Amino acid sequence: MNLEKLKEKVKKFPARPGIYFFKNGQGEIIYIGKARSLRDRVKSYFLPSPDVKVQNILSETADVDYLLVSSEKEASFIENNYIQFYQPRFNLRLKDDKSFPFIKISLNEEFPGVYLCRRVEDDGARYFGPFSPADEARKLISFLTKIFKLRTCENTVFRHRKRPCLEYDLKLCTAPCTGFISAAEYRENVSRALLLLEGKKLELYRELKKKMEQAAEELRFEEAARWRDALKALEGLKETQRVISTEKENLDIAGYHRQQTRAGFLVFHMREGRIRHSTGRILEANAGENDEQLLVRFLKQLYSSTEPAEKILLPFKLSSTLQSELQQALVAGGRKLTILHPQSRKHRVLLDLAAQNAALLFEKIQPESPLTELQKQLGLNSLPRRIEGFDISTTAGTEPVGSLVVFIDGQPARSEYRKYKIKTVTGPDDYASLKEVITRRLTRLLAENHPLPDLIFVDGGKGQLNLAFEVLSSLNLSKIPVCSLAKKEEVIFSTAHPEGLRLDPTSTALKLLQHIRDEAHRFAISFHRQRRLKASLTSELDGIAGLGPARKKKLLLTFGSLSAIREASEEQLASVVGRKLARVIKQKLS
Repeated sequence: MNLEKLKEKVKKFPARPGIYFFKNGQGEIIYIGKARSLRDRVKSYFLPSPDVKVQNILSETADVDYLLVSSEKEASFIENNYIQFYQPRFNLRLKDDKSFPFIKISLNEEFPGVYLCRRVEDDGARYFGPFSPADEARKLISFLTKIFKLRTCENTVFRHRKRPCLEYDLKLCTAPCTGFISAAEYRENVSRALLLLEGKKLELYRELKKKMEQAAEELRFEEAARWRDALKALEGLKETQRVISTEKENLDIAGYHRQQTRAGFLVFHMREGRIRHSTGRILEANAGENDEQLLVRFLKQLYSSTEPAEKILLPFKLSSTLQSELQQALVAGGRKLTILHPQSRKHRVLLDLAAQNAALLFEKIQPESPLTELQKQLGLNSLPRRIEGFDISTTAGTEPVGSLVVFIDGQPARSEYRKYKIKTVTGPDDYASLKEVITRRLTRLLAENHPLPDLIFVDGGKGQLNLAFEVLSSLNLSKIPVCSLAKKEEVIFSTAHPEGLRLDPTSTALKLLQHIRDEAHRFAISFHRQRRLKASLTSELDGIAGLGPARKKKLLLTFGSLSAIREASEEQLASVVGRKLARVIKQKLS
């Protein structure tokens, strides 16, 4: 993919937070970045720049992709995780597995402390975060010590204190080390701190406001000011993230989005509490396949080449039969596999993020719409939403007929198809027949004030195209664009391409014109065959006494052809026209 095509692709990126990937010709990720607006950030790479690094990235780039997240802060965290997993060659930072900081509350102790740490351990403590930049975590710890007076000293110091330290004198700690506060009172302060860290801001806000008002009523103004400051700090607290769990869990989160007969899947692979990478895929649904069956089929395919996590979070419940089938297919070697469904808020927000990215898969891989491409290739002023296609069918000039097919928004509108018996042409003259059909069609549209087509299509080459132009000019309808498609080499002729346009066989515009051509041809052939059959039947059965038009039609409908009537037994004919007439027909055709 050249840079111009990449620029066009990037214009369709959403103006939302996310991370983006530059990939080389082998599909390998060579650079990962984060953005507040994916569209604006990635577009900037294609502007003239003296930055050698940008030039080097673009020189090896064959494709650009992205992943949607919920906030700029989440983009920072997940960018870090993906860089550590993929190790792109142009990412010089963040490859060393240096993690973002967490806040730790040591609930496994009688007097829990609050600390800054880089790793989550399975030690009975509560962990919150991560935080970016790290200074946010330090400020929050400072807030917790100032408002709730939690200790920050290490256990080795805490256990051997004989008198309060400077933190107590600065009113940043209640000195639990020397018994200046009971365990129950201290735990009450810890509970308030946990409300804040758990994101239960409204509940904590109400409690702090109540304590402020109570302190003010009792003239404890210094304490009231402390709760007032706590409320201000609480109001300014930014959003929390949700892409890194504070539990060291291995979890696959399966996002799902269905569009008619196709479904998009995006799986986040969380390892040790961090979303490290993701897998996206679109599947075509089989006939009668519901959402549950489609999801199970996808997961079987996915895990045939990679090992599942210990837990899989699914977007909806499976029937007991399908869940058992899935577990049997994925569990091997005595491994345990837990299938989860969205119950907690944490699970729902993760699945929502995965589902959003699953829906975006359709936009990423969906080719340009046939109408949009056709408009661009033919240089049309507007989208050709209504296309009318014409074709002629005849055999050596006998029983010539014309057909009209109508496509609206790229789809056949069969109720608007029309058949034409050629009235003014004798002998094999397809050009004159086509001229008659187009003229009759457009004249009627004008007379009845019906909508005119946005584009007229004729089966053939330059000759058919020029003939259509003549008809339009004679009716003062030259503003209606026309195109034709030559059969042998699939060359498109139009005003913009009088010498012919050859599109790639995979072009959606070409496929649309082929569909219109084939549909017009099919419709014309079927009508022509009906006319020939009727003429043949009429000529063979003419002169048989007692066999009028109604009985001829009845024979045709019953047997389908003259040869079938000829081969039918006298008894079979008698069931349609009576025994006496059947005997006459049999003698006539024998």
